Amino acid sequence: MSDLPRKAVTRTAKLATLPLGFAGRATWGLGKRIGGKSAEIVARELQQRTADQLFKVLGELKGGAMKFGQALSVFESALPEEIAGPYRAALTKLQEAAPPMPTRTVHAVLAERLGEEWRELFLEFEDKPSAAASIGQVHRAVWHDGREVAVKVQYPGAGEALLSDLTQLSRFARLLGPLVPGMDIKPLITELRDRVSEELDYALEAEAQREHAAEFADDPDVVVPDVVHQGDQVLVTEWIDGTPLAEVISDGTPGERDRAGQLLARFLFSGPARTGLLHADPHPGNFRLLPAADAGEEDDGSGGELRLGVLDFGTVDRLPGGLPDTIGEALRMALEGDAQGVYDLLRGEGFVKESIDLDPDGVLEYLLPIIEPAVVEEFTFTRGWMRTQAARIADPRSPANQLGKQLNLPPSYLLIHRVTLSTIGVLCQLGATVRLRGELEAWLPGFLPEPEDGEEVLSPPVGVEPALDRSDVDA
Repeated sequence: MSDLPRKAVTRTAKLATLPLGFAGRATWGLGKRIGGKSAEIVARELQQRTADQLFKVLGELKGGAMKFGQALSVFESALPEEIAGPYRAALTKLQEAAPPMPTRTVHAVLAERLGEEWRELFLEFEDKPSAAASIGQVHRAVWHDGREVAVKVQYPGAGEALLSDLTQLSRFARLLGPLVPGMDIKPLITELRDRVSEELDYALEAEAQREHAAEFADDPDVVVPDVVHQGDQVLVTEWIDGTPLAEVISDGTPGERDRAGQLLARFLFSGPARTGLLHADPHPGNFRLLPAADAGEEDDGSGGELRLGVLDFGTVDRLPGGLPDTIGEALRMALEGDAQGVYDLLRGEGFVKESIDLDPDGVLEYLLPIIEPAVVEEFTFTRGWMRTQAARIADPRSPANQLGKQLNLPPSYLLIHRVTLSTIGVLCQLGATVRLRGELEAWLPGFLPEPEDGEEVLSPPVGVEPALDRSDVDA
């Protein structure tokens, strides 16, 4: 029924063209050099050809291959600019665009999952998808009660394709590693594979989205569309208009970029405290910038009245107690310069294995540049800053590289770690100036010291107001 390439042999052959293509282009580049072209021009042409092939192969396959591309796209800000340029456009396409399913396939899925009379559920249904992603595509429609809705239809065979692609990609991890210097690609692919069953389960996604929609229903800054109907491979939610974050990254005003960055940080840090869930797929395709609910005046370019629309709750981390206190406590101790306290806490949580002894001052020195955005009242995230951090950790001659190899990431922190890195990557793509410290003080458990008896509890900075009393959340 599906035109999605599903046979393992076919998909493996397509994926194999990636490393083979890399090798072929290297030979082609050598020939160009011998022919007299400069190294800079040849490198640029090589990167452009590689980016074009990457999008073509991953986009055609959808499934796990495209999911990997989406995950990779948020890290392009870590690439050197001469490499990042050609990749940026190709990887950004992966956030929202992919060759769509044929209309006949969409209709067949809807008939199977919603019944042969599925059209009676809608007043209108657009056959052309508004977005196509890694495991499904979205169609705009009007529900039978008049509400505008988004109809998410899962690709037939998506589960098989996801698992097959990610298994094959893990075999090519060493060859794909240079795409993002300093990043170990294989654990990223493994973690994505572990999440496959959850992302394919639209019932779990609907449950997570309903919880967020209820919690943020009256929020002045964040909009989460509610679930209208949920089936086995079909999910119908309220439709929200807005500017995709990818467009804000490419064409937004400084005010829009700052506002988007501030709200993104606020949503991702406040979400676990308010819902016990962490939105774990923060690539730009899952966010929109919307006008204020009572927008009556023209935007002055500051972005101050804009809201953040949040989509796709297929991948969430379930954190009933919110983010672990250890994160906030370790961050606070690091900012206070308490090297031994940070080291003891990390060792206790398994970040430093029992069999390894490290210098606490060295660990603190490793951490301080990374947590720089939490030191100041507001911080401007840039691609240059991100590249500096990536280069520092990637350089095999640097102490940071040697120490980083000895640290361990406990399984319970894997998804939190990836979400944090992804969010920082998006903030750097935006070039946003963000009051991150204020969000940490408002929402991150353990970041503010516990007040002594009779001591006044510190209020969040101006402009950062938790929408829910933390004591209510804890209760």
